[in-house]
Amino acid sequence: MAKYSKEEVLATIADTAMVPVFYNSDIEISKKVLKACYDGGVRAFEFTNRGDFAHEVFGELVKYATRELPGMIVGVGSVVDPATAALYIQLGANFVVCPLFNPHIAPICNRRRIPYCPGCGSVSEVGAAQEAGCDLCKVFPGDVLGPAFVKGLLAPMPWSRIMVTGGVKPVKENLEGWFKAGATCVGMGSNLFPKDKIAAADWAGISALCREALELIRDIRKA
Repeated sequence: MAKYSKEEVLATIADTAMVPVFYNSDIEISKKVLKACYDGGVRAFEFTNRGDFAHEVFGELVKYATRELPGMIVGVGSVVDPATAALYIQLGANFVVCPLFNPHIAPICNRRRIPYCPGCGSVSEVGAAQEAGCDLCKVFPGDVLGPAFVKGLLAPMPWSRIMVTGGVKPVKENLEGWFKAGATCVGMGSNLFPKDKIAAADWAGISALCREALELIRDIRKA
């Protein structure tokens, strides 16, 4: 079961405003990346359901975080059906992220008070997701929809909390566009985990990238 309450998860995501998005089939590499993110100041981490036996790696990651990384909230991403959501919730997922909005996933998450963050590409999808109990909606793919979509959405629906994923980069110009548009947080994948750093086991380098991105976000939000 989830270690953290729905309120704690949403507050942490909103506070740090960045959720790294990662997948690797190797449990030891995944642990090293999770620890590197933690050392860089990350406190909410999304492991994606993108490979065979991904749930087995996820289960071990949750156990590792519970033992070694106090305060690290681990959730699952790339979930598209209720059965998979239920599987990961049983393995300890603290939040569930999807590339789409599946209304049948919402009751599964709501029953256990697990934040469900569905991918939405229109104002109507965000509205439908909110009616289903989704407090945080993912705008995806971000690089296709752009900051103007977020700003336009929030004008008539200012209560919305939006996480942008897809094309988010750890550079000022990119992050500034999203947060000035009103995004609550961003999800960041490959741009935070360069292949050369993973191959070289440069965990300190990944920590530094996380730390720099979080500092940039803090500065942008204060401005």
